[in-house]
Amino acid sequence: MTDTNYRLVIADDHPLFRGALREAVSGVFGKAEISEAGSFDEIAKLLDKGGEVDLILLDLSMPGVRGFSGLMYLRAQYPSVPIVVVSANDDPAVIRRCMDFGASGFIPKTLGIEAMRSAIVRVLKGGVWTPPDVDLSAGSDADAAALMGRLATLTPQQVRVLMMLSEGMLNKQIAYELNVSEATVKAHVSAILQKLGVDSRTQAVIAAAKIEVGQWPQVAAHGE
Repeated sequence: MTDTNYRLVIADDHPLFRGALREAVSGVFGKAEISEAGSFDEIAKLLDKGGEVDLILLDLSMPGVRGFSGLMYLRAQYPSVPIVVVSANDDPAVIRRCMDFGASGFIPKTLGIEAMRSAIVRVLKGGVWTPPDVDLSAGSDADAAALMGRLATLTPQQVRVLMMLSEGMLNKQIAYELNVSEATVKAHVSAILQKLGVDSRTQAVIAAAKIEVGQWPQVAAHGE
């Protein structure tokens, strides 16, 4: 796999682990352009610069992301780019959710470098990689599966708005962050409520939190 110039993005808020991943990836390819991001905003900026990205290695929990929202946003915004989740949380339920949301692989941070390299190579060849001892067939309960189906209908911008609602941000703060009008944010919120089948912002945040498998703190939404 050394004859192709791959472009990869390593997204993790721990510089030491980014360095370890970079070392693992560099050992696979003769040529690879590797970009690093320490927050979700940095990933978005890197991807918005354009140019084809061959693979994103994404930590689930980093600044600007709650639960699976970062994975949801990237899958919606960049559907053709494979994403491998790299996480210290190797709960089988978390791995199943990642795959349900469209990840091409899941690498536990405890995995050895050689195993990590073979996992990355498999995904770049179009395959899927998850830890061999994890049963992916267990599936979600019907309610969670239905909710995930509804979340999957959100546009990338609606996912960003829902992420910000989950952080307790007000409409005017979201408008400022996304550089849009408050009216646009209100329209996004209305669309989110309709798609999720809920009546309020707080219910939307609670719905989004339900798929987080209890691994991340819940934050209540404030005000309108």
